[in-house]
Amino acid sequence: MKMTDRRLPAEWEPQSLVLMAWPHAGTDWAPMLDETLDCFASIIRAVSARTPVLVVGPADLCRDSMAARGFDPERVFFADIPTNDTWARDFGPVTVDHGGIPECLDFCFNGWGMKFAACEDNLVTSRIASLGILPGLRVNRLGFVLEGGSIESDGRGTILTTSECLLSPNRNGQMSRAEIEEYLLGEFGAERMLWLDHGALAGDDTDSHIDTLARLAPHDTIVYVGAGPETNPNHGALAAMLEDLKALRTADGMPYNLVELPSPDPVRDPDDGSLLPATYANFLISNGAVFLPVYGQPMNDRLAEMTLQAVFPDCEIVPVDCRALIRQHGSLHCVTMQIPQLSNH
Repeated sequence: MKMTDRRLPAEWEPQSLVLMAWPHAGTDWAPMLDETLDCFASIIRAVSARTPVLVVGPADLCRDSMAARGFDPERVFFADIPTNDTWARDFGPVTVDHGGIPECLDFCFNGWGMKFAACEDNLVTSRIASLGILPGLRVNRLGFVLEGGSIESDGRGTILTTSECLLSPNRNGQMSRAEIEEYLLGEFGAERMLWLDHGALAGDDTDSHIDTLARLAPHDTIVYVGAGPETNPNHGALAAMLEDLKALRTADGMPYNLVELPSPDPVRDPDDGSLLPATYANFLISNGAVFLPVYGQPMNDRLAEMTLQAVFPDCEIVPVDCRALIRQHGSLHCVTMQIPQLSNH
């Protein structure tokens, strides 16, 4: 049942803040830390031009490194909070509009189904709240496992997700699909949950997060990763996902406007040759800009940029080189979490 005074805003709505976490020597970035810090600095500079950025991390490991990169102190803020890693999308708060007041839902983050340590990351939201710098009321939802990268909202009552992730037995395995759907629709004040049953990128640790595959956009549009040629290692899964997308219907019963993003050419780990989950769908929308991860592939990068410009004609498309990020199996959207700006707050 819809709770009419609750709503999960769409990402293209106004934002007050973007949360990020600074890489440090205690994270998996340690072997390539300098390259990674440069990449994070590029993202922070780009995003902070549009939206203030709150960066969390342990002070003794981060302050000097951040200071050396010369961030604008009026646009980039730092909180001394320990972290396991840097994937703020998945451990940061999911913020709903509750009658014009932001409620920052603090779900449990268990390292994508207990794959990786998450003891510090799971406490980031509560620690931000305890410092008095969370733009909204923290709401404890630690009894339910949910990562922000696993859900998409159109701001009008529709949630898009994947069954492989939300039905993972190591997340909320005690609950059925119907129970998970009922719970999340209530938390988000939504009316419909759309499920994709296919689609996965080789090398993905998240069990098919929706933000690597398909993104909701204005005007009943879904931007999705195309299957590419049959030689694409992800071709079969992405072709099956397209059939799922074609079967979806809007709240008015119409097919969605489907817009295809290119699949990057295969990106492989330089150390072991394994395939990495590079995707152009992992973009961040924030206050009139779309921050697009690119991978040093001029034709594909440019096609992705032009595609998103057509979908978001009033936004500036800002490409950011994320070849360093993809080495740890994530990209730009994965390291950012937006906090909406609500009209009554």
